[in-house]
Amino acid sequence: MPEITDPTLNPDLKSWLSSANDPATDFPLQNLPLCSFAGEQGRPTIGIAVGDCVVDVDMLMHAGALGDDDAARGLHDAVHSGVSNFVLASPVLRRVLRERVQDFMLDKHAGQQGRRLRDKAVIPRAGVARFNVPCIMRNYTDFYASIDHARTVGSMFRPDNPLLPNYKHVPIGYHGRASTIVPSGVTVRRPLGQTKPDDAAAPAFGPTKRLDYELEVGCVIGEGNAIGEPIGINDAPGHIAGLCLVNDWSARDVQAWEYQPLGPFLAKNFATTVSLFIVPMDALAPFRVPTPARPAGDPAPLPYLLGEGDWSLDITLEVLIQSAQMRERGLSPLSISRTSFANMYWSLPQLVTHHTSNGCNLLPGDLLASGTVSGPGADERGCLLERTWDGTGPDGKPKPRKAIELPSGEKRLFLEDGDEVIFRGWCERSGFRRIGFGECRGTVTPAKAQ
Repeated sequence: MPEITDPTLNPDLKSWLSSANDPATDFPLQNLPLCSFAGEQGRPTIGIAVGDCVVDVDMLMHAGALGDDDAARGLHDAVHSGVSNFVLASPVLRRVLRERVQDFMLDKHAGQQGRRLRDKAVIPRAGVARFNVPCIMRNYTDFYASIDHARTVGSMFRPDNPLLPNYKHVPIGYHGRASTIVPSGVTVRRPLGQTKPDDAAAPAFGPTKRLDYELEVGCVIGEGNAIGEPIGINDAPGHIAGLCLVNDWSARDVQAWEYQPLGPFLAKNFATTVSLFIVPMDALAPFRVPTPARPAGDPAPLPYLLGEGDWSLDITLEVLIQSAQMRERGLSPLSISRTSFANMYWSLPQLVTHHTSNGCNLLPGDLLASGTVSGPGADERGCLLERTWDGTGPDGKPKPRKAIELPSGEKRLFLEDGDEVIFRGWCERSGFRRIGFGECRGTVTPAKAQ
């Protein structure tokens, strides 16, 4: 585990904002994740989450609270644009912004003018009219980096050989649809699609009957690369601005019919929900851990994927569900899965390097998702396709799926209309402040009438 000397991670730092000092908050002074929200007249405004509030960075800039030196002037155009990508693109600007917002939020003497600025520029999150996707995500790539997920899903279709021959050699991914990325809290309409049950003579078109979530971690690109210029494995970490939570909604019955031979298409591109905040890599430094050792007999990664340092991250991830009936009866969401991001087979730097290894260029704000994060246990699985899977019987045939039982008495094999899916993620380590990701929420609404 790397030695941590970054002064912005000092656990003794205190804020004048009491909610930032709460040990249970996702957003202490040591986190400072970037977001985008509707500011004055509804225009996009760059914010930073602290405690239960959001700091209006543009307002701090215009008030001169971020300084008037060369670094501050470099921030001005990026912040004034209201588009987070310009800040994400520069490691220097990200660091300057982090240090100066943290300084503004520190518990120290402030004159009358400073107190007025605090009242005006630090806004309760509950009072924000609308949060946007945290940056412009022009491109979206979804990977398949959890071997436990790949093995469990593979066992449903190939019980004698769950993993395809290439899995341990190459990070598998596909290009998703960036135009349908939506921020946490936006409802997701049940998609229509073409399906064909095994016992049907012909396919039919209609609402998916097997709507699922996928628990993922999103890697947001900072500085990009030029076309034809791959990013080396030891340089890859410097191109990652931060992480968010991702729900890559999936229509499993549509996917089963359409995915051969080219893979995911309409079963995936109708909606992808991202959390509201990009947690900076600086804040996650204390939670870096060694990538799990490959089992004996597994091939070593090819040289271009072999890097230095510990680049797995010890992030606890949780899935909760609340049905419409549960909400009506005042029943709390039910936690149905909890797993760790530390067990991924392929690391984030390996995903970045492989993505660019053929000369593909990445842009600031591009989203690279991990694929479903699952562990080996049934309660560590990151989607209902896995979570309700009960293996095969003595005859080698799949057993009936094991439904999730909700506190309302309802049961779920897949999602029903009115169900809300909630993802949470956080990091904890002795001697450091807890760092959280906020929530990634989405509620299923009925399909459009045909």
